[in-house]
Amino acid sequence: MSAYRPATAGAWSQGAHAPAFTRAELLAAIPQIRRPAHVLMDGGGRLGLGLGGAVSPSGPWPLIATLPALYPEWLGDRSFLEVHGLRFPYVAGAMANGIATTELVLTMARHGMLGFFGAAGLPPERVAAALDTLRDAAGDAAWGSNLIHSPNEADLEQAIVDLYLARGVRRVSASAYMALTPMVVQFAYSGVRQRGDRILRPRHVFAKVSRPEVARRFMSPPPGELLDALVAAGRLSAEEARLARHLPVAEDYIVEADSGGHTDNQTLTALFPIILRLRDTISAERGYTRPIRVGAAGGLGDPAAVAAAFSLGAAFVLTGSVNQSAVESGLHPSGRELLARAGLADVMMAPAADMFELGVKVQVLKRGTMFGVRAAKLYELYSTHEGLEQIRGAERERLEREILQAPVEAVWEQTRAFFARRDPRENARAERDPKHRMALVFRWYLGQSSRWAIRGVPERRMDYQIWCGPAMGAFNDWVRGSFLEPPEARTAGQIALNLLEGAAVVTRAQQLRSYGLPVPPAAFRYAPRPLG
Repeated sequence: MSAYRPATAGAWSQGAHAPAFTRAELLAAIPQIRRPAHVLMDGGGRLGLGLGGAVSPSGPWPLIATLPALYPEWLGDRSFLEVHGLRFPYVAGAMANGIATTELVLTMARHGMLGFFGAAGLPPERVAAALDTLRDAAGDAAWGSNLIHSPNEADLEQAIVDLYLARGVRRVSASAYMALTPMVVQFAYSGVRQRGDRILRPRHVFAKVSRPEVARRFMSPPPGELLDALVAAGRLSAEEARLARHLPVAEDYIVEADSGGHTDNQTLTALFPIILRLRDTISAERGYTRPIRVGAAGGLGDPAAVAAAFSLGAAFVLTGSVNQSAVESGLHPSGRELLARAGLADVMMAPAADMFELGVKVQVLKRGTMFGVRAAKLYELYSTHEGLEQIRGAERERLEREILQAPVEAVWEQTRAFFARRDPRENARAERDPKHRMALVFRWYLGQSSRWAIRGVPERRMDYQIWCGPAMGAFNDWVRGSFLEPPEARTAGQIALNLLEGAAVVTRAQQLRSYGLPVPPAAFRYAPRPLG
């Protein structure tokens, strides 16, 4: 045990309780993260753990190492908390179609965390009503809303940005972007001004990225021609555009690994360090003096995963799938019940409604629903036929009976009526292009399947589209047998507090093990409990 000789003559205070040496004592002491921890040695060379107390020159147990108290609030980047006025480095992601409800966002705000409203897929009037609710109820607490790239509906993306600017929205979660659009750039720099030698940014873009090339675009100032066009259109002032040439589009990043919904199925431990190195390289090249904060998302379903994200250097963590199973989510209780039974492998990739023709996929729940299989069949039909008229015989019968559950022409009439209100240009194109007409009919199923899950339509239960990643299975395994196991007991606040508390306990256990303490394996398994 000579390697553990104390660095000083200090010893554990004789007035303190005896240090923990046995397995049971260590398991009881390690989770007490809010007390200083002291690694001590007894007369036989065994290492133990003392909590609190003071270090004095005399006593029976030489001091090996001391760790200060550890709070969940301290796990991330302090500048992230200061910039956004938060207590905890924790974000609830924007789940589309209002699944991330105003109630979920307000729950996060009450706990000193950040939540994003799931505006994607909703009409502007629904989004406006939600923003009014949040603005009136949140007070000075931080909150945000989703801004999703809409390659087929640029006018809708612009309308949402105009709405955000008019309603004073300060934070957006920018998702599904492969390149910069005028809309996200307009939001990022609207209101930017200079005071002395400081540049003030009243609005914040949280750029969700899973590829370095996309991250690079958001970490750099926007192209000059894009800024010039926004100035010419009256959407940015000349001064805002001038300042924009010295600032990245976003200063907060969500590195999205293997998540529900849109995902590249990347491994967080491989992706996150790449984005961090890219951040450091670009900051050095451009001489940025303002911090760029990088958070982690995807696969964060238990405390060990959250602790691992922070150990990688995450400024904050973002959760999605696990919040969809919470009582505040917009998913119907029948859908939340399906999520609560999901295992690690009960997910699959399926065609996405918003980018169906491009073959883009989303990760969805597989267990208890046929959506993934049926959606894949639709894309197969789209890829092998030039129009609905070519789908004949048993193939067409199966399409109408099993998937659409209605005649093709009836679905087309509903689709045409929708686009007559939303974007008549789609109907005009469908009249000219039979393949586009087929795509719109198939997209009807993909879009409705999410709404059936939100409304809990019983006759379409097997068609529920529920976005879900493997984190859901990890979460269910972690909470089994605890108060968080029943779906009706899962509140977003308790989920978040327990994930953070558990991550702090796991972090403390690893710190103590690195000092040579014989930490029992069970110390890395934090059991959920009600937290205030």
